[in-house]
Parts: sequence; C-alpha cells; structure tokens
Amino acid sequence: MWSWRILGLISFAFGAIGLFLPIWPTTVFWIVAALAFARSNPAWAEWIYARPKIGPPIRTFVETGALNRAGKAAALGGMGLSAAVIGAAFWKRPVPLGIGLSIVALGALYVVTRPRAPSDPQPPA
Repeated sequence: MWSWRILGLISFAFGAIGLFLPIWPTTVFWIVAALAFARSNPAWAEWIYARPKIGPPIRTFVETGALNRAGKAAALGGMGLSAAVIGAAFWKRPVPLGIGLSIVALGALYVVTRPRAPSDPQPPA
C-alpha cells in the first residue's frame, strides 16, 4: 500500500514539472500516478481525474486502455521529437542510437495499437 502511494507521489511530482516545462510529459506521469493512487488512495486518483482537459482522457485510459485521437497525436509527436533528439545526440554512436530509437519505436507501436476512445467520433463507414 505505501509503495503504491510513494510511486504515485513521485509520478505526480514528475508530471507536475510538465506543467511548467513544455518539453516534459505530464500525462504519462499522471497516468502512472492515477494507477498507483487507485490502489492506495482512490480520492487522490479522483482528484487527478477532476483536472480539466487532462483528467477525462487519463480516466479513460486507466479504465479502458483507450486513447483519443488528440492524445495519440500528442504522444506520437512527442516521440518523434524524442527520436530527433536521440538521433542528433547519438548519430556517431550506433549502439546508444539503436537502443534509444528502439525504445521510442516500441512506445510508438504501443500508442498506435491502443483502441480509440469511445468519445472520439468514428470515421464514416
């Protein structure tokens, strides 16, 4: 129980940094925090879910594993930026370059394979 609460607090703090640093991800850390708080202190998870704009997509992901189109686009855009930074930083070092780009590719594959959130309009048939 305490380990979940500690993980939630650390994840929440890391996510809060993203409110002030545009390149730092908030949502990913707050998803981890919500998952941890759901096991240790559900009221804190509910507080995250009540945040305007960011709370409802986090609740949807935690409860169903689905992402809306905007969330997928933001995640993939951030991963693209990460891939560019990794490429620039390690272009002469093939092992770290390969590891970094592989991790980004696995993350992108995970995001792309998530189901569409029910609140997203479905494309016409």
